[in-house]
Amino acid sequence: MTTETTPPVARQVPAERTHHGDTVVDEYAWLAAKDDPATIAHLTAENAYTEQRTAHLEALRGTLFAETRQRTQETDLSVPTRKGGHWYYTRTIEGQQYGVHCRRPVRDGETAPPVSADGAPLDGEEVLLDGNQLAEGHDFFSLGAFDVSPDGRWLAYSTDFSGDERFTLRIKDLSTGELLGDEVPDTFYGTAWSADATVLFYITVDEAWRPNRVWRHTVGTPSGEDVVVHLEDDERFWVGVELTRSERFVLIDSTSKVTSEVRVIPADNPTGEPAVIAPRRQGVEYSVEHHGHRFLILHNDDAEDFALAYTSADAPSDWVPLIPHSPGTRLESVDAFADHLVVSLRSNGLTGLRVLPVGGDGHDIEFPEPIHSVGLDANPEYRTRQLRFRYTSLVTPDSVYDYDLVTRELTLRRRKPVLPGPDGRAYDPGDYEQHREWALADDGTRVPISLVCRRDTPRDGSAPAVIYGYGSYEASMDPWFSIARLSLLDRGVVFAVAHIRGGGELGRRWYDEGKLLAKKNTFTDFVACARHLVKAGWTASDRLVARGASAGGLLMGAVANIAPDAFTGIVAQVPFVDALTSILDPSLPLTVTEWEEWGNPLADPEVYAYMKSYTPYENVTAADYPAILAVTSLNDTRVLYHEPAKWIARLRAVAPQGDYLLKTEMGAGHGGPSGRYDAWREEAFVNAWILDRLGRA
Repeated sequence: MTTETTPPVARQVPAERTHHGDTVVDEYAWLAAKDDPATIAHLTAENAYTEQRTAHLEALRGTLFAETRQRTQETDLSVPTRKGGHWYYTRTIEGQQYGVHCRRPVRDGETAPPVSADGAPLDGEEVLLDGNQLAEGHDFFSLGAFDVSPDGRWLAYSTDFSGDERFTLRIKDLSTGELLGDEVPDTFYGTAWSADATVLFYITVDEAWRPNRVWRHTVGTPSGEDVVVHLEDDERFWVGVELTRSERFVLIDSTSKVTSEVRVIPADNPTGEPAVIAPRRQGVEYSVEHHGHRFLILHNDDAEDFALAYTSADAPSDWVPLIPHSPGTRLESVDAFADHLVVSLRSNGLTGLRVLPVGGDGHDIEFPEPIHSVGLDANPEYRTRQLRFRYTSLVTPDSVYDYDLVTRELTLRRRKPVLPGPDGRAYDPGDYEQHREWALADDGTRVPISLVCRRDTPRDGSAPAVIYGYGSYEASMDPWFSIARLSLLDRGVVFAVAHIRGGGELGRRWYDEGKLLAKKNTFTDFVACARHLVKAGWTASDRLVARGASAGGLLMGAVANIAPDAFTGIVAQVPFVDALTSILDPSLPLTVTEWEEWGNPLADPEVYAYMKSYTPYENVTAADYPAILAVTSLNDTRVLYHEPAKWIARLRAVAPQGDYLLKTEMGAGHGGPSGRYDAWREEAFVNAWILDRLGRA
């Protein structure tokens, strides 16, 4: 039973905008003024209301948090990764929010990574960076860069204490433990060292938070003397920088949503002029990896699902085919080692790894479960025969494997422990089952669904369920394991992931059919998946909660408008629900770069009309909406807090009979709380609300 309180009423201040002859009145535009005391007062009032309305769930939230903590090995140590003469790893300590980054020298004859009893420090350990010490006195903490120089002497790292992803870059002398005076504010992700570790390349952003400059910094000199190596003038493009695994070249990539261009600088000549591998051509994407005498080129030039080619490293010119295009098999990346190439790919909706020995026949690594997710882990050594990768599924905890590229021997290095839960029983994957089903979309397209539940879950429509979705940017929601999710499954909840168009699960065409003027396929696919779960007996619409975040939050807002009867509740986290307003404003972070994803409504009346027809904020009606929980962060740079704040305000005004809650993290960014315990509490808050909607609180 919820406590009856009165929801905050946002004042209406009509503001007009006109585009392509269409005049729109936005009563809540004033909420975009982050520094206005009235805005903060409104968000604070919303938080108080949400706390009051969910006060009856406080005990359940505590129970869910305790279950996650009970099942988690809090003092732990990651599998050490070898780089040069050291093993690198991260430790977590019970009671501490953040990881401790460490290394230990490699001992004579040591070929396998060292292990630790119950996460205890390794003998001879050197602490490089303790996140808990750095975070002291701050409500938020995040690392951007963490980059040890090739000689192992310097550590370049960057920190963010607000969540706005504007990092301060520093350099630490690992031989003395001292911080250098080199300090650069307002940097972005991505750094690269020169071969002799005297020069560090880094990135800064423009006023719209677009990473557009690559800088060269000489260690030990003031940042005011740093030199711009590359300036990206095209506002559609972001820049990145990295050192190749071979440590021979620094790569500077410029990428838009549909076009790429890569420059290289010899790592032993860091003051050299960047050379373009291939000039940008609109619609052609490519990435570069160095391998011996050649650059490997993964590209989509006349290859929708990408092909692999190479060109000379001395004089890049024509691309020589290496792996031809194979429709339906999406090549996602290539990693080069001295004697092998490893291609990460996806086919039939599942990820995979293909090994190509130099001068030999290739093979795919086989995996036992029909539903799984696999991807490369840290593999910093160029001359190696050991490949490190991660494996998981909806029932298999995160696992780290080493694969011998020569003998094909597979060694499980570590499976994330899942400690006994409230009943005292050890986790047994046999208690759960995972399924792959297919929904039929409105246009006849078959849409895959992955789901997991307890083995004894009934199939008569009586079980409650959660359906998760994203469906944008070709991002694939591959199956993943979650300790916190066990608290839902053990209460009889079915958890499903809808692999809808706009994602990349079924290749590039799957993405293309869910973007621009085909974006509505994303939303109708998700509704089709929800209807399928009901039809197949997994659940019923009055026992089904939908959940999504960021662009998945846009999905949540859209399906609330087009199929409010399909769900009993909707969780929208950092939701992109005022998409049209944001994409019309090129001064906002991300807007110009996003025009190739959503279209440009400023320039194209058709795009404007299409976006206006689906953007959630524009399409709120007096419908009977399901209960909605919107979660956002004040310092989010990617999806600004005022989008969900305006959305909830309009829902209350237009459909006042509904139950709508807004929760704003006042000191966090797009990813929410930064500490692991804070993140567990946030997840417990959301899951308690879900269980309440499902009648399992």
